[in-house]
Amino acid sequence: MNMLSRTRRTARLAEVPRFRRRAGLTLCFSGALASLSVTAWAQAETAAPPVAASSTAPAGASPGAAAVQLAPIVVVGTTPLLGIGTPLSQVPANVQTVRAQDIEQQHRSTLVDYFAKNLPSVDISDAQGNPYQININYRGFTASPLLGTPQGLSVFMDGVRINEPFGDVVNWDLFPQQAVDTIQLIPGSNPTYGLNTLGGAISITTKNGKTSPGGEAEVTAGSWGRKTAQIEQGGTIGENLDYYVTADAQNDDGWAERNPSRLRQAFGKLRYTDADTTLSFSAGGADNDLQGTQTIPRSFLDNPKQPYTYPDQNENSVGYATLSGDHYFNDHVELSGNVYYRQFLNTNISSNNNTDFGSLNPDGTVDTLQATNAKSTVSTDSYGASLQLTLLGQLGGMQNQFVAGVAADLANSHYTEAEQDAFFTPTRATIGIGGFSQQTDARTHDGNYGVYFTDTLTITKQWSLTVAGRYNWAVADIGDESGSQPQLDGHDTFSRFNPAVGINWNPTSNFTAYATYNEGMRTPTAIELTCADPAAPCSLPNDFVADPALQPVISKTFEIGARGRIGNATSWSAAAYSTNLDNDIEFISSATSTQGYFQNVGQTRRQGVELSGRSQIGPVGVTASYSYVDATYRSTWTESSPSNSSADANGNITVKPGDHIPGIPATTVKLRLDYTPFSKWNIGTNLTWRGGIYAQGDENNRDVNGKISGYFLIDLDSSYQVTKQLQIFATISNLLNKQYESFGVLGENFFNGPNHTFDGANPINEQFVGPGAPRGFYVGLRYAWD
Repeated sequence: MNMLSRTRRTARLAEVPRFRRRAGLTLCFSGALASLSVTAWAQAETAAPPVAASSTAPAGASPGAAAVQLAPIVVVGTTPLLGIGTPLSQVPANVQTVRAQDIEQQHRSTLVDYFAKNLPSVDISDAQGNPYQININYRGFTASPLLGTPQGLSVFMDGVRINEPFGDVVNWDLFPQQAVDTIQLIPGSNPTYGLNTLGGAISITTKNGKTSPGGEAEVTAGSWGRKTAQIEQGGTIGENLDYYVTADAQNDDGWAERNPSRLRQAFGKLRYTDADTTLSFSAGGADNDLQGTQTIPRSFLDNPKQPYTYPDQNENSVGYATLSGDHYFNDHVELSGNVYYRQFLNTNISSNNNTDFGSLNPDGTVDTLQATNAKSTVSTDSYGASLQLTLLGQLGGMQNQFVAGVAADLANSHYTEAEQDAFFTPTRATIGIGGFSQQTDARTHDGNYGVYFTDTLTITKQWSLTVAGRYNWAVADIGDESGSQPQLDGHDTFSRFNPAVGINWNPTSNFTAYATYNEGMRTPTAIELTCADPAAPCSLPNDFVADPALQPVISKTFEIGARGRIGNATSWSAAAYSTNLDNDIEFISSATSTQGYFQNVGQTRRQGVELSGRSQIGPVGVTASYSYVDATYRSTWTESSPSNSSADANGNITVKPGDHIPGIPATTVKLRLDYTPFSKWNIGTNLTWRGGIYAQGDENNRDVNGKISGYFLIDLDSSYQVTKQLQIFATISNLLNKQYESFGVLGENFFNGPNHTFDGANPINEQFVGPGAPRGFYVGLRYAWD
């Protein structure tokens, strides 16, 4: 390509904002993104004309002002594949964007923790007792590492879906946090993001050598033996090649007695770019060992660090590679795509008490077995490809962007589960009796295929219309490998077309209003399909059986909102939404808290409002948000919940329309303050209030224990730039050392003997909770180089 045509192409892209390519695979716009001050609320930013389009000083500017800094153009990915994207001013959704510098400034140990303390409508729950295995809840929908949890959020990294195919779980510990360039949280049932996008999608873009040149090394140490070390390096090789690599190691003894963690992660990317083409190859892996204490009865809260039973361990490993690219045939036609391969292995060991202790065996003897150890493995090979065409031009004399794509995601999983009889020590550790006996040996195949489109029509300078849709076809095959469970074999297919429509109004460059309607679908997972029979409850994640079919979950979301800027220092956003689910799937507890089955329970609804704002007042930055979620059942159904104090003689409760869905707080309030007394020093604090929640098993909201109380937390962080290269930093989490719980479930406590020892003959119904971590203190050093 000659220099003349290259110059013309660049000028054309600058002329029309939506023609700008997204970072990661296309022309870099990170310079515009970097001009934003520390904020996690990109939804409050509205598109403004490019700087080159105007050099007139705004009203009130000093006469001698030499330059004008206009609001940057924030580009949002409206499909999973990285491509041109769409200016935020034309996106009918309350999108939130997080950038690498936002995460790095607060020095949080996990990405999940950053989400919980900064993003509107996001909260977390700790059901596993390990800081790297936390559930994220957004607008009442969940992305969880726990098999069997109904998943409602889809997560993508560089255009590849990273919900594990077996159970749709999201293992946050496997993600290379240091490699994050941008994260966009896209609300609603956006159909172009495919299956499982009921309440939203999380799209993560990783760094590259052109936008993240140079390197840095960082070490951290602090409470509970936590030690971390990480390094990254990016750069260019000649005119067309760039590279980025990062690796980290973390060791943590855990704040509780039995929840240590060991993490090892690495990620790298090599890219080729010229004026028309970008090719990118990225690869990474992780090898982690995570132990947790899970939930404990309230009677154990005299020492919240103690486990209920142990061991409970997850060993997670992953290796993945992605080849992606795009090519511009001319200023109006772009073709992009990717192919990927991912191998995931999870080995789980869990300890469980025998809930049938004291009952009569079929031969008339009394069951005196105290415990069982369960060992399960999930091995998954997943692979897929996507291809997407973008056309930019005119439609009826109006500017138009049309995107169409196809995607295929396939996976083969091997699941095995074995059990071992055991007894408890006085400290509630399980000691095995004999060997393990295999219970399940199954293979599954998942195939998800999609054809999608989205079209954005600029009707006038003030109005734009977006229509989108996706046809999904999914197949799930389950087969018995043991030769002794032929009833396990099954074949299920699901298909549906999901539409979306939205409209945006931009009367000025500092104000956007929008309204949208969209639909999504979640297909039942292999875990749910094989554990759906009330007569044969499962002890998750094991005990596959032949069960009746489940229906796919269908989501329908309405949202209206507005966002804007006031002057150069203040931005704001507001949104109201309602998502209705048909055929929602719930895990129904049976006679114990550890067994149950999945069932379609009719309709549920999650509706609410989000308010957020950001302002800079001299050296003080203020970011605040308020979120309200009203999550309720809209159908009547019966659940077996014998540990619920309102259960009838058969252990059943009746859930009615208007009852609140457990685990979802109605209110969250967040405040972030940044104070920069001088350029080298920053002091920050996060204040978080989360309302109370109902425990699982209390779906009728009538258990005598009531709600799990809300909590208020304060975190502090500070950094000082000693030299251009060297930074020192410190953080304090849970400054007030509050004792709080983020998760709850009703169950039977079998440890009511002296010092909480096993007393299987006298179990007591209790509310089990997931305690939060006490106060923690950490310090670190970061050294950077060009």
